[in-house]
Amino acid sequence: MKWCEVPAGRVSRRRRPIRALLEKAAASAADEVLFDLEDACAPSEKEAARAHAVAALRTHPFGAKLRAVRVNDVTTPWCHGDVGAVAAAGEHLDAIILPKVEDASHVHFVHHLLNGIERAAGAERRIALELLIESPRGLTNLREIVRASDRIAALIFGSGDYAASLGIPQDEIGMIEDRYPGHQWHWAMSEVVAHARSIGAQAIDGAHADYTDEAYFRRSALCAKLLGYDGKWCIHPNQIPWANDTFSPSADELVAAQRVLAVYEEAVREGRGAISLDGKLVDEASRKLAEATVMRSRSLERS
Repeated sequence: MKWCEVPAGRVSRRRRPIRALLEKAAASAADEVLFDLEDACAPSEKEAARAHAVAALRTHPFGAKLRAVRVNDVTTPWCHGDVGAVAAAGEHLDAIILPKVEDASHVHFVHHLLNGIERAAGAERRIALELLIESPRGLTNLREIVRASDRIAALIFGSGDYAASLGIPQDEIGMIEDRYPGHQWHWAMSEVVAHARSIGAQAIDGAHADYTDEAYFRRSALCAKLLGYDGKWCIHPNQIPWANDTFSPSADELVAAQRVLAVYEEAVREGRGAISLDGKLVDEASRKLAEATVMRSRSLERS
Protein backbone atom coordinates (compact mmCIF):
# COMPACT_ATOMS: atom_id res chain seq x y z
CA MET A 1 0.00 0.00 0.00
CA LYS A 2 1.72 3.16 -1.22
CA TRP A 3 0.14 6.56 -0.78
CA CYS A 4 0.99 9.69 -2.75
CA GLU A 5 0.28 13.09 -1.18
CA VAL A 6 -0.75 16.16 -3.23
CA PRO A 7 -1.04 19.64 -1.63
CA ALA A 8 -4.45 21.19 -2.27
CA GLY A 9 -3.43 24.80 -1.62
CA ARG A 10 -2.04 27.33 -4.04
CA VAL A 11 1.22 26.23 -5.68
CA SER A 12 3.96 28.84 -6.05
CA ARG A 13 5.08 29.80 -9.54
CA ARG A 14 8.54 28.65 -8.57
CA ARG A 15 7.16 25.15 -8.03
CA ARG A 16 5.66 22.69 -10.44
CA PRO A 17 2.10 23.58 -11.64
CA ILE A 18 -0.67 21.68 -9.88
CA ARG A 19 -1.72 19.89 -13.10
CA ALA A 20 1.75 18.40 -13.42
CA LEU A 21 1.54 17.16 -9.82
CA LEU A 22 -1.84 15.56 -10.50
CA GLU A 23 -0.58 13.85 -13.64
CA LYS A 24 2.45 12.52 -11.81
CA ALA A 25 0.30 11.19 -8.97
CA ALA A 26 -2.12 9.54 -11.39
CA ALA A 27 0.70 7.88 -13.33
CA SER A 28 2.46 6.62 -10.19
CA ALA A 29 2.32 3.14 -8.69
CA ALA A 30 0.62 4.48 -5.54
CA ASP A 31 -2.53 2.71 -4.33
CA GLU A 32 -4.11 5.90 -3.01
CA VAL A 33 -3.81 9.59 -3.83
CA LEU A 34 -4.54 12.05 -1.04
CA PHE A 35 -5.16 15.78 -1.18
CA ASP A 36 -3.99 17.67 1.86
CA LEU A 37 -6.07 20.50 3.32
CA GLU A 38 -4.21 20.38 6.63
CA ASP A 39 -0.45 20.71 7.05
CA ALA A 40 0.24 21.54 3.40
CA CYS A 41 -2.13 24.54 3.43
CA ALA A 42 -1.51 27.90 5.08
CA PRO A 43 -4.48 29.20 7.14
CA SER A 44 -5.17 31.88 4.52
CA GLU A 45 -5.46 29.20 1.82
CA LYS A 46 -7.53 26.57 3.60
CA GLU A 47 -11.01 27.55 2.42
CA ALA A 48 -9.93 28.11 -1.19
CA ALA A 49 -8.09 24.78 -1.16
CA ARG A 50 -11.35 22.90 -0.70
CA ALA A 51 -12.52 23.89 -4.18
CA HIS A 52 -9.15 22.94 -5.66
CA ALA A 53 -9.36 19.46 -4.16
CA VAL A 54 -12.95 18.87 -5.28
CA ALA A 55 -12.23 20.12 -8.80
CA ALA A 56 -9.23 17.81 -9.08
CA LEU A 57 -11.23 14.84 -7.83
CA ARG A 58 -14.06 15.48 -10.25
CA THR A 59 -12.03 16.22 -13.35
CA HIS A 60 -8.78 14.29 -13.13
CA PRO A 61 -8.69 10.55 -13.90
CA PHE A 62 -6.94 8.51 -11.23
CA GLY A 63 -7.83 5.10 -12.59
CA ALA A 64 -8.25 2.40 -9.95
CA LYS A 65 -6.48 4.42 -7.25
CA LEU A 66 -8.33 5.25 -4.07
CA ARG A 67 -8.92 9.00 -3.68
CA ALA A 68 -8.79 10.69 -0.29
CA VAL A 69 -8.67 14.14 1.28
CA ARG A 70 -7.01 14.98 4.57
CA VAL A 71 -9.24 17.53 6.27
CA ASN A 72 -8.34 19.71 9.24
CA ASP A 73 -8.88 18.24 12.70
CA VAL A 74 -12.16 18.63 14.56
CA THR A 75 -10.81 21.23 17.01
CA THR A 76 -10.14 23.75 14.23
CA PRO A 77 -12.55 26.24 12.61
CA TRP A 78 -12.22 24.43 9.27
CA CYS A 79 -13.13 20.77 9.85
CA HIS A 80 -16.90 20.93 9.37
CA GLY A 81 -16.50 23.13 6.27
CA ASP A 82 -13.85 20.79 4.87
CA VAL A 83 -16.05 17.71 5.29
CA GLY A 84 -19.10 19.40 3.76
CA ALA A 85 -17.11 20.70 0.81
CA VAL A 86 -15.17 17.58 -0.11
CA ALA A 87 -18.14 15.25 0.40
CA ALA A 88 -19.68 17.11 -2.55
CA ALA A 89 -17.21 15.22 -4.74
CA GLY A 90 -19.55 12.26 -4.23
CA GLU A 91 -18.50 9.13 -6.09
CA HIS A 92 -15.12 10.68 -6.86
CA LEU A 93 -14.08 10.57 -3.18
CA ASP A 94 -13.34 7.28 -1.44
CA ALA A 95 -12.14 8.40 1.99
CA ILE A 96 -11.64 11.30 4.36
CA ILE A 97 -8.44 11.29 6.38
CA LEU A 98 -9.09 12.72 9.82
CA PRO A 99 -5.93 13.97 11.56
CA LYS A 100 -5.07 14.32 15.24
CA VAL A 101 -7.82 11.98 16.42
CA GLU A 102 -7.71 11.95 20.22
CA ASP A 103 -10.95 10.36 21.37
CA ALA A 104 -14.15 8.78 20.11
CA SER A 105 -16.01 12.11 20.01
CA HIS A 106 -13.76 13.28 17.16
CA VAL A 107 -14.81 10.28 15.09
CA HIS A 108 -18.48 10.58 16.10
CA PHE A 109 -18.54 14.18 14.87
CA VAL A 110 -17.35 13.38 11.36
CA HIS A 111 -19.31 10.12 11.18
CA HIS A 112 -22.64 11.81 11.90
CA LEU A 113 -21.80 14.80 9.71
CA LEU A 114 -21.21 12.44 6.80
CA ASN A 115 -24.41 10.54 7.60
CA GLY A 116 -26.44 13.71 7.21
CA ILE A 117 -24.64 14.86 4.07
CA GLU A 118 -24.98 11.49 2.35
CA ARG A 119 -28.66 11.12 3.24
CA ALA A 120 -29.45 14.61 2.00
CA ALA A 121 -27.64 13.91 -1.27
CA GLY A 122 -29.17 10.45 -1.70
CA ALA A 123 -25.67 9.02 -1.96
CA GLU A 124 -25.46 5.35 -2.92
CA ARG A 125 -21.99 4.78 -1.46
CA ARG A 126 -20.42 5.77 1.83
CA ILE A 127 -17.22 7.68 2.32
CA ALA A 128 -14.72 5.78 4.45
CA LEU A 129 -12.68 7.24 7.31
CA GLU A 130 -8.93 6.90 7.76
CA LEU A 131 -7.77 8.06 11.17
CA LEU A 132 -4.40 9.63 11.96
CA ILE A 133 -3.20 8.70 15.44
CA GLU A 134 -0.46 11.15 16.42
CA SER A 135 -0.65 11.95 20.14
CA PRO A 136 -0.43 10.16 23.50
CA ARG A 137 -4.12 10.84 24.09
CA GLY A 138 -5.03 9.29 20.76
CA LEU A 139 -2.99 6.19 21.50
CA THR A 140 -4.38 5.68 24.98
CA ASN A 141 -7.95 6.06 23.68
CA LEU A 142 -7.59 3.69 20.73
CA ARG A 143 -9.96 1.08 22.19
CA GLU A 144 -12.85 3.55 22.12
CA ILE A 145 -11.74 5.30 18.92
CA VAL A 146 -11.82 2.20 16.71
CA ARG A 147 -15.37 1.41 17.86
CA ALA A 148 -16.69 4.90 17.23
CA SER A 149 -17.66 4.33 13.58
CA ASP A 150 -18.19 1.51 11.11
CA ARG A 151 -16.62 3.69 8.41
CA ILE A 152 -13.04 3.21 9.63
CA ALA A 153 -10.90 1.66 6.90
CA ALA A 154 -7.41 2.47 8.19
CA LEU A 155 -5.41 3.74 11.13
CA ILE A 156 -2.30 5.78 10.32
CA PHE A 157 0.55 6.40 12.74
CA GLY A 158 1.88 9.97 12.57
CA SER A 159 5.28 9.95 14.23
CA GLY A 160 6.05 13.65 13.66
CA ASP A 161 3.23 15.08 15.72
CA TYR A 162 3.54 12.19 18.19
CA ALA A 163 7.18 13.08 18.84
CA ALA A 164 6.30 16.76 19.18
CA SER A 165 3.52 16.03 21.67
CA LEU A 166 5.99 14.10 23.83
CA GLY A 167 8.61 16.82 23.62
CA ILE A 168 11.05 14.61 21.72
CA PRO A 169 13.49 16.66 19.63
CA GLN A 170 13.53 15.70 15.95
CA ASP A 171 15.22 17.17 12.90
CA GLU A 172 12.72 15.83 10.39
CA ILE A 173 9.34 14.10 10.18
CA GLY A 174 9.43 10.32 10.28
CA MET A 175 12.92 9.86 11.66
CA ILE A 176 13.79 7.12 14.14
CA GLU A 177 16.50 8.17 16.58
CA ASP A 178 19.55 5.94 16.13
CA ARG A 179 20.76 6.72 19.65
CA TYR A 180 17.66 5.08 21.12
CA PRO A 181 18.45 1.47 22.14
CA GLY A 182 15.85 -0.25 19.99
CA HIS A 183 12.96 0.88 17.81
CA GLN A 184 11.83 4.25 19.13
CA TRP A 185 8.16 3.88 18.10
CA HIS A 186 7.75 0.14 18.70
CA TRP A 187 5.07 0.38 21.39
CA ALA A 188 3.07 3.12 19.69
CA MET A 189 3.12 1.42 16.30
CA SER A 190 2.21 -1.93 17.83
CA GLU A 191 -0.79 -0.38 19.56
CA VAL A 192 -1.98 1.13 16.27
CA VAL A 193 -1.69 -2.07 14.23
CA ALA A 194 -3.28 -4.22 16.96
CA HIS A 195 -6.33 -1.96 17.20
CA ALA A 196 -6.58 -1.69 13.42
CA ARG A 197 -6.66 -5.46 13.10
CA SER A 198 -9.26 -5.72 15.85
CA ILE A 199 -11.79 -4.09 13.52
CA GLY A 200 -10.47 -5.46 10.24
CA ALA A 201 -8.87 -2.16 9.19
CA GLN A 202 -5.48 -1.51 7.64
CA ALA A 203 -2.51 -0.04 9.49
CA ILE A 204 -0.40 2.51 7.61
CA ASP A 205 2.89 4.08 8.67
CA GLY A 206 3.23 7.84 8.24
CA ALA A 207 5.53 9.83 5.99
CA HIS A 208 9.29 10.26 6.04
CA ALA A 209 10.25 13.79 5.06
CA ASP A 210 13.66 13.09 3.48
CA TYR A 211 12.66 11.81 0.06
CA THR A 212 16.29 11.45 -1.07
CA ASP A 213 17.39 8.94 1.58
CA GLU A 214 16.46 5.56 0.15
CA ALA A 215 18.27 3.46 2.74
CA TYR A 216 16.60 5.20 5.67
CA PHE A 217 13.15 5.00 4.06
CA ARG A 218 13.54 1.30 3.37
CA ARG A 219 14.70 0.65 6.93
CA SER A 220 11.72 2.54 8.33
CA ALA A 221 9.30 0.77 5.99
CA LEU A 222 10.75 -2.64 6.86
CA CYS A 223 10.28 -1.97 10.57
CA ALA A 224 6.63 -1.13 9.85
CA LYS A 225 6.16 -4.24 7.71
CA LEU A 226 7.63 -6.49 10.42
CA LEU A 227 5.19 -5.01 12.93
CA GLY A 228 2.28 -5.95 10.64
CA TYR A 229 1.69 -2.69 8.76
CA ASP A 230 0.14 -2.77 5.30
CA GLY A 231 1.93 0.22 3.80
CA LYS A 232 3.51 3.62 4.23
CA TRP A 233 2.76 7.17 3.15
CA CYS A 234 4.91 8.57 0.36
CA ILE A 235 5.36 12.32 -0.09
CA HIS A 236 7.46 12.07 -3.26
CA PRO A 237 7.43 9.76 -6.31
CA ASN A 238 10.95 8.60 -5.38
CA GLN A 239 9.55 6.81 -2.36
CA ILE A 240 6.80 4.81 -4.07
CA PRO A 241 8.98 2.04 -5.59
CA TRP A 242 10.89 1.79 -2.30
CA ALA A 243 7.63 1.18 -0.45
CA ASN A 244 6.43 -1.22 -3.12
CA ASP A 245 9.61 -3.30 -2.92
CA THR A 246 9.53 -3.40 0.87
CA PHE A 247 5.89 -4.33 1.40
CA SER A 248 5.65 -6.81 -1.49
CA PRO A 249 6.56 -10.42 -0.72
CA SER A 250 9.79 -11.42 -2.45
CA ALA A 251 9.76 -14.15 -5.09
CA ASP A 252 11.37 -16.56 -2.60
CA GLU A 253 8.81 -15.72 0.09
CA LEU A 254 5.95 -16.30 -2.34
CA VAL A 255 7.31 -19.66 -3.52
CA ALA A 256 7.84 -20.79 0.08
CA ALA A 257 4.29 -19.79 1.02
CA GLN A 258 2.82 -21.63 -1.96
CA ARG A 259 4.77 -24.77 -1.00
CA VAL A 260 3.41 -24.62 2.54
CA LEU A 261 -0.16 -24.30 1.26
CA ALA A 262 0.29 -27.19 -1.15
CA VAL A 263 1.79 -29.66 1.36
CA TYR A 264 -0.65 -28.68 4.09
CA GLU A 265 -3.63 -29.15 1.78
CA GLU A 266 -2.34 -32.63 0.95
CA ALA A 267 -1.83 -33.41 4.63
CA VAL A 268 -5.41 -32.37 5.46
CA ARG A 269 -6.74 -34.65 2.72
CA GLU A 270 -4.81 -37.48 4.33
CA GLY A 271 -6.26 -36.67 7.74
CA ARG A 272 -3.08 -35.20 9.25
CA GLY A 273 -3.13 -31.91 11.15
CA ALA A 274 0.59 -31.26 11.21
CA ILE A 275 3.50 -32.29 8.98
CA SER A 276 7.18 -31.57 8.48
CA LEU A 277 8.55 -29.55 5.56
CA ASP A 278 12.30 -29.03 5.20
CA GLY A 279 12.75 -29.90 8.86
CA LYS A 280 10.12 -27.41 10.08
CA LEU A 281 6.68 -27.96 11.58
CA VAL A 282 3.75 -27.01 9.32
CA ASP A 283 0.30 -26.74 10.92
CA GLU A 284 -2.81 -24.58 10.75
CA ALA A 285 -0.94 -21.54 12.03
CA SER A 286 1.63 -22.06 9.25
CA ARG A 287 -1.19 -22.22 6.70
CA LYS A 288 -2.59 -18.88 7.88
CA LEU A 289 0.81 -17.19 7.62
CA ALA A 290 1.39 -18.60 4.14
CA GLU A 291 -2.08 -17.63 3.00
CA ALA A 292 -1.51 -14.07 4.21
CA THR A 293 1.67 -13.85 2.13
CA VAL A 294 -0.10 -15.10 -1.01
CA MET A 295 -3.05 -12.77 -0.48
CA ARG A 296 -0.73 -9.78 0.00
CA SER A 297 1.03 -10.63 -3.27
CA ARG A 298 -2.29 -10.89 -5.14
CA SER A 299 -3.49 -7.61 -3.64
CA LEU A 300 -0.37 -5.78 -4.79
CA GLU A 301 -0.66 -7.29 -8.28
CA ARG A 302 -4.17 -5.81 -8.59
CA SER A 303 -3.10 -2.34 -7.42
